[in-house]
Amino acid sequence: MTGTARRRTSETPTDRQRRVWDRTAPKYDRQMAFFDRTWFAGGREWIGRRARGRVLEVAIGTGSNLPHYGPDVTVTGVELSPAMLAIAHDRAAALGLAVDLREGDAERLPFDDASFDTVVCALALCSIPDPAAAIAEMKRVLVPGGTLLLVDHIGSNWWPIRAAQWLVGQVTVRTEGEYFTRRQLPLVQAAGFAVEETERLKAGTVERVRARKPHRR
Repeated sequence: MTGTARRRTSETPTDRQRRVWDRTAPKYDRQMAFFDRTWFAGGREWIGRRARGRVLEVAIGTGSNLPHYGPDVTVTGVELSPAMLAIAHDRAAALGLAVDLREGDAERLPFDDASFDTVVCALALCSIPDPAAAIAEMKRVLVPGGTLLLVDHIGSNWWPIRAAQWLVGQVTVRTEGEYFTRRQLPLVQAAGFAVEETERLKAGTVERVRARKPHRR
């Protein structure tokens, strides 16, 4: 067994995701351009219209959502991959935006409780190793009454497409850690959020969720 093979057999799921996204970073925006125009069309704008106050974007990636936030918000972004984060830094600078960008893990967010008014996660819970842990962390850092905004691809509600997604996932889960049949809404509900808005698009393969953290009683 080679040294690289030994390292990969011992790496954690989070380590693997960091490696995958570091490798993908230089071509990510180019690969996503078509999908943003078609499969996920309007999703980033949907997020931007609903984000308010102090915004945390979890798994900010290359910063593709940054152009869509309003001028009245302050944005903090956290990203596992240093290579993706470097591109986000460049994008923020090109846009003239003062964005606080930090390297960190969605499952262990480096922020105090009740630090943000809005938490955003777009196209990332499909590959975060423990999405329930990540959603619990998003709830922790939200203020009571704060808003959670999610956009992601999920398993279709039309069985022929879902079957195709399952087949693709047999490869992508092993190689990229990416799941095509996950659905985040049940995890949001199980975490105790009050779901206020949901929408499924593209034969049920894309879901947008707006939910609120309950106020303390």
